[in-house]
Amino acid sequence: MRIAIFTDIHGNASGLNAVLSDIDSRKDIERIYCLGDMIGIGPDSNEVLQMLFSRNDIAMITGNHDEAILSLAKGQEYPKSHSHTKEHHQWILDRLDESFIPKLEKLHRIIKENIEGHSILFTHYQIKNSYLNEHISKDPFSSIVTPSIENLEKLFEGNNEELICFGHHHPLHYFIGNKTIYLNPGSLGCNKKPTAPYAIITISKETVEIKLEEITYDNTSFLESYHKLQVPERDFILKVFHGNQL
Repeated sequence: MRIAIFTDIHGNASGLNAVLSDIDSRKDIERIYCLGDMIGIGPDSNEVLQMLFSRNDIAMITGNHDEAILSLAKGQEYPKSHSHTKEHHQWILDRLDESFIPKLEKLHRIIKENIEGHSILFTHYQIKNSYLNEHISKDPFSSIVTPSIENLEKLFEGNNEELICFGHHHPLHYFIGNKTIYLNPGSLGCNKKPTAPYAIITISKETVEIKLEEITYDNTSFLESYHKLQVPERDFILKVFHGNQL
């Protein structure tokens, strides 16, 4: 079985379209997993969610940005750790098609699969079992660690899956431990060059093979839209998350 995974689209419809077009051109990918943070940072929330929810071959989980925006939509407590992004998230919510809110609410935080005898965990980032059902205001997602096999083994201690696919931290993580492969293909939507990464995983009874992909696309209009739409904190976002490419 061949599957594709991507994560951290962050409201970048151009990048997502480039990746989905590449996936569709291959004809042999049976299932796609999106590992959270579909919205927030980039302004293309409605376009991104329309692309994702209009397909029947994509399984999705929520990330911290998705859940923080949902907390505002439902009038619930907003996470203190995200206090610096509240104005930005409110701007995103004010422009979000309300029909997507119940669809986002139905998504889970993790997906566990057994494919060809291999156990796989799909998660946005590590969540302790005792925090799995806690509201985003309780900050259930673990703090980001520096990418290394030692740090990831400690972070996901207690998880026994053979393959753990995750996101949240935007750089690529690909480490092979004694029992587990740790894979984060990197943020699809937030890059310092006009590329969108994702991964293809080929799973047989004998092996799990991972191929990292990086799709080049024209991100000019997307980057320019930050100024055209007056996105809050746009100068900071363009510098930190997009490397001042304009």
